[in-house]
Amino acid sequence: QVQLVESGGGLVQAGGSLRLSCAASERTFSTYTMGWFRQTPGKDREFVGSIIRYAAITRYADSVKGRFTISRDNAKNTVYLQMNDLQPEDTATYYCAAGPIASIDPTNQQRLYNYWGQGTQVTVSS
Repeated sequence: QVQLVESGGGLVQAGGSLRLSCAASERTFSTYTMGWFRQTPGKDREFVGSIIRYAAITRYADSVKGRFTISRDNAKNTVYLQMNDLQPEDTATYYCAAGPIASIDPTNQQRLYNYWGQGTQVTVSS
């Protein structure tokens, strides 16, 4: 059982930056594909970005490509989401998730992620 705890959310003005962190309890963290997703009230949860176990391959949603960067530190059991040039439409609750083990595909399919954090709120004011 992997426990995930997100942090780093908050209120920021448009054009600003935030870095989200997700700490995992599992010592085999390095084997998991890790993903970030977000959700706003009344909408489905959507994919933001993902990274395979050794960080060689990442994937991003088109809406964040070029602005967000996902990275991981396997020694610290932590995955990060650096968010730059934030816009009001980025306002959401952000979730990290642990997905397929030993995969070379940074999947964006939510159904393949087995463990989820509680989420952290990001609010971007205009």
